[in-house]
Order: sequence, then structure tokens, then C-alpha cells
Amino acid sequence: MQRIRLRYTKRGRLRFTSHRDFQRAFERALRRAEVPMAYSAGFTPHPKVSYANAAPTGTGSEAEYLEIQLAERRDPDKLRELLDTSLPDGLDVIDAVEAHTSGLADRLEASVWEIRLDGVAPEEAGRAVQAFLAAEEVQVERRTKNGMRTFDARAAVTRLEAAGSVDDRPDGKACAILRLVVRHLTPAVRPDDVLSGLRATADLAPPVPAAVTRLAQGLLDEETGAVTDPLAPDRDAATAAPPTAAGLSAAKATSGVSPAAGEGTA
Repeated sequence: MQRIRLRYTKRGRLRFTSHRDFQRAFERALRRAEVPMAYSAGFTPHPKVSYANAAPTGTGSEAEYLEIQLAERRDPDKLRELLDTSLPDGLDVIDAVEAHTSGLADRLEASVWEIRLDGVAPEEAGRAVQAFLAAEEVQVERRTKNGMRTFDARAAVTRLEAAGSVDDRPDGKACAILRLVVRHLTPAVRPDDVLSGLRATADLAPPVPAAVTRLAQGLLDEETGAVTDPLAPDRDAATAAPPTAAGLSAAKATSGVSPAAGEGTA
């Protein structure tokens, strides 16, 4: 049994795909790429795929993660290429590592988000950010399957900055860019909750819907506030892992010494 962890994106129009839509597309890609999946037991076996903290529908993402279990070993890089080719453009598999550690979901502690506010001047956005950060708590409401729920959107935000767009805008319209780091708490605080908080604290109301993209998610460095790569521990563990018996045999064969000849000598 081999476990492979994948990082994939939701770009362009594919940001509007729901998590269930992606699940269906990904399972089709697994069949198309002829991936030797391990399956669950029972009357209706399912391929062993674990999804972790999917982005909300309508938001783009450069950092979505999942884990698959294989019945036969495969090279992670070649597997990534096959799956990427089998998925539609916009759903792109950009990284793959073999799992050597446990708890991928536990390492997704925080997310970095970029929020594009067309029609909002950077100065206006900056004032709203200052008001939001100065508040001890910012109560917002969100409709859930159990009705309206009120919670604090401020507590989850570890960083919030405003800047102007670096894009050339021939129409001359203003555009502010927010960079946001949010802890994954319960209930989860989403970028639209932070936008609701900015409206509540500073009356910031963009004239058009915001364009939201997740840039990263992973472990939160408490000292620097950076969000680190959640797949790095698996890469480090692979580098530090002792060579396998097959690897030793291959190395001896390459050197011209058979495993038997090297054993029992003084």
C-alpha cells in the first residue's frame, strides 16, 4: 500500500466548481489515467481518497490538497503528470509526494488569501483594514444549513494588508488588493466573512463581487506569521529515510558486487 499526497489548483472558470463536482472529475481522472487505486471494503467499494479543507465554491485556489492510496507503487512525479493530463485545464495537479508522515489535515492550520476589490481605492481599503485590525472582535453573520449563525471574524485573522493592483488598468478604475492570513478555527472564517467584517467596521462595500484566491495553506509559523508548505515534512522524511533492501541490492549490483559476495566477509 502506497500513499501519495497531491497539491492541485482551481483556476479561471473552474473556481466555480463545487467540491462534489471536483470529486467526480477527479475520480474520472483516476480511471482515465489507470491509477491502481486501493478500495474500501463493503458492498459499495470506493477509491481511497482523502480530501482536506476544500476551498469554498466560487473562490480560486493555488493550494488544494488530497491524499490517495494505491494498491501498487507508482512514481509520484509520473503519477502527477498522468492525473494533470486527465483533468480539465484549471484543475491542475502541480505537486505530488509520497506520504512518509501522518496527519496531513492537521498540518493545514492556516490559509493565505488574496482578495481583489475592483472599484475600491487602495487608500479606502487601507483605512478599512486599520479599523478591522483595531477592533477586539468583529461579529458577523453567515447562513448555515442550521440557519443564521453569528461568530467573531477577527479572532482568526493573523494578518491583513491592503495594497494597490500591480496590473495595468487602461480603464483607469481603482483596484485594491487585500492579502489575508486566516487560522483554521471552528467555525471556519472565510474571506467573505472578513469582507462582511470590513463592511461592519468601516462600511467598505465593493461595487462588484470580490475575486478571491487561496495562495497557500499549511502550518502557521507563529514567529514570522508565514504559512509553510505542508508537504515539506514528507520530502524531508523521504530524504532522511534509510535505503530499502531493493535499493541496497541495486547499489551493489551497480558496483559489481553481488549481495551474496558482500555478506559474511571480514
